Amino acid sequence: MPIFAAAEDLPAAETGWQLTLLAIYCVLIVTGSLVGGWLPTIVRLTHTRMQVMISFVGGLMLGIGFFHLLPHAINQLRVENAMTLAVFGILTMFFLIRAFHVHHHGPLELPDASGTVVADSYRHQLQTVEEHEHATHSHDHDHDHSGHHHHHEVNRLSWMGIASGLALHTLIDGIALGASVRADVGNPVILSLFGFGTFLAVALHKPLDALAITSLMTAAGWSSSSRNLVNVAFAVMCPLGAVLFLIGLDSFNGPQQEIVASAMAFAAGVFICISLGDLLPEMEFHSHNRIPLTIALLTGIAISWLITLAAH
Repeated sequence: MPIFAAAEDLPAAETGWQLTLLAIYCVLIVTGSLVGGWLPTIVRLTHTRMQVMISFVGGLMLGIGFFHLLPHAINQLRVENAMTLAVFGILTMFFLIRAFHVHHHGPLELPDASGTVVADSYRHQLQTVEEHEHATHSHDHDHDHSGHHHHHEVNRLSWMGIASGLALHTLIDGIALGASVRADVGNPVILSLFGFGTFLAVALHKPLDALAITSLMTAAGWSSSSRNLVNVAFAVMCPLGAVLFLIGLDSFNGPQQEIVASAMAFAAGVFICISLGDLLPEMEFHSHNRIPLTIALLTGIAISWLITLAAH
């Protein structure tokens, strides 16, 4: 049964509620992204808490992809077409990760022995260098340790690759949000929170992405004003994607429902790739925390299922 109604076929009140709700979503996503980018200067997040958060958000995105986005797409498209677009979404996100090394949520400000702030993603490399240097000089037990100076330098432009990839990924998130809001219009649930599942997954994930970017910039020695500028630019990418999608959709005279459904199928693939790309390495590398990570994962999936259930 069709679930989509074109904008011109909707009552003015419902269209107004759609736009108001989308504006609220965008404001909350921008706020969350900004806060995520400022976290390195506000609090010190422990590694375990970060992994639990990633597992929860990964489970939520996995559930939204399978329970919400794909079913909406399949209701409007042939199953084969919807699944093909989902695979394209998976491959697109995979190549973004490969090309730009996005989704490194590990970078946090960690002071080394000399007090220098170093990104967590570089911690293992620095420790390996130090161990090698100490092993090289281990024959001399009387050397003066105070004379050793380890220069840990992070390329000042190393954040740009990740920022570029995450910006493209965030534009896709915006398209997914715009498509979800439009697809849910016409839902018989009174004052339905159109696209709430997609919004929640994006809103909880953006702070982690912003954190990765500003942490790398901090490690590279960029000023707070530069970090704030990049943080703001990144934060508005998702609303930009949503607005551009809806503007383009409303100016198109063809079968809008197929465009919306295609965008949702593609976004489902992106969400699934993101969730598995974040989850599988964490489950492998943090087996000692498997119980809390598994609970967080299942909680995210359960919430996504409940959101989808409540919307029907």
